[in-house]
Amino acid sequence: MNRKQKRFADEYLIDLNITQAAIRAGYSEKTAYSQGQRLMKNVEVRSYIDEQLEQIHNENIADTTEIMMYLTKVMRGKSSATVVVVEGNGDGYSSARTMEKEPDERERLKAAELLGKRYGMFKDTVNVEGAIPVVITDDLDEDDEPEPPDEFSG
Repeated sequence: MNRKQKRFADEYLIDLNITQAAIRAGYSEKTAYSQGQRLMKNVEVRSYIDEQLEQIHNENIADTTEIMMYLTKVMRGKSSATVVVVEGNGDGYSSARTMEKEPDERERLKAAELLGKRYGMFKDTVNVEGAIPVVITDDLDEDDEPEPPDEFSG
C-alpha cells in the first residue's frame, strides 16, 4: 500500500465517508467518488481499514470481563463518582463544589442484582428434563365411526 492509499484509509476512518476521504487524501473532487470505490476494493487498503476498525472497537467497547469487574467494584463499594454539591451560604447565595461519593445502598443493590442475573441466580422457572413416551393406540373398530361434535348453541 502506498502513502496516498494509506492516507485515504486513515481519512476514511475519521468519518467513514469514502468520497470525502478520497478528497482529503489528495484525489480530485471530480474523481473522488470513483477513486474511493476503487480503493475500497483494494485488498491491502481494505485489510488495513478492517484492522484499524477492530482495534478501535477493542479500545472503545467494554467487554464482558470489564463490565463484570465494574459491577463487582460498585457492589463492594470500592468505586467512587464525582458529584456536584450545592450549599447555601445565606442571603440567597449558594456555592457549588465537587466531592467523591461512594455508591449508596441502592446502587450497590442494583449492581448485585445485575451480577445475579448474569449468573442466573434469580430464575423463577423450573427446568424439567426427561423423556416422556408417547403411545398411540388404535382402539376403534372399522365399523365404528367417531361421533361428530355437539353443535354450539348460543
